[in-house]
Amino acid sequence: MAITIKSEREIAIMRQAGKIVARVLAILAGEVKPGLKTKELDVIAEREIRKLGGIPSFKGYRGYPASLCVSVNDEIVHGIPGDRVLCEGDIISLDLGAIYQGYQGDSAITVGVGRISLQAKALIEATQGALRAGIAQARNKNRLGDISAAVQQYAESRGFSVVREYTGHGIGRQMHEEPLIPNFGSPGTGPMLKKGMTLAIEPMLNIGDWRTRLCDNKWTVCTLDGSLSAHFEHTIAITDGEAEILTVE
Repeated sequence: MAITIKSEREIAIMRQAGKIVARVLAILAGEVKPGLKTKELDVIAEREIRKLGGIPSFKGYRGYPASLCVSVNDEIVHGIPGDRVLCEGDIISLDLGAIYQGYQGDSAITVGVGRISLQAKALIEATQGALRAGIAQARNKNRLGDISAAVQQYAESRGFSVVREYTGHGIGRQMHEEPLIPNFGSPGTGPMLKKGMTLAIEPMLNIGDWRTRLCDNKWTVCTLDGSLSAHFEHTIAITDGEAEILTVE
């Protein structure tokens, strides 16, 4: 699949999809508390996406059974909401996608459940920072490797490892388009970035080793060593200057 350049009209629609995702994630973050079952968050996510005029991207995608990915503690991505009860001190990653008028928005956040450890807080802050560092390099005529290298350098300089087996991606009419966007790499390498590209950049950082394992449900990905993981993501558009973050309210 070739890398697609989006028109101003297409980006305007994606901006609306992104606003839906951002609004719903903000609602979900406000609902996170000890004693909540993760499936309750999925119910809220689908209800609010539809209320805002969107369609859940994830539900039924390649057979995924929910509208929201909920990954707790050592779960990195693709956690399936269910009867798991959140506990004080957990960290929880919420990954959400919405379709609006045929175009996608995709974003993720990690939040603490009640009071969390200083190490968990540092992990969350570093993952947010790595995302910002990657987005800062997402500029017209830079290279894809500039994004990847910035994420890796930021994360590792703060003592955290970067998941290598799962990546960011292009996004538009499809949830996953070209190119793949690794969270590690060398600056000055890879395809040139061009105005009109729309990308989902999503660092996943671990306290321990970067290696992963796929759980028995064939969806949830966990850290191999059981260490905590955090995940942040934004959908962006390449412009003539700084990248525009589309998944904001």
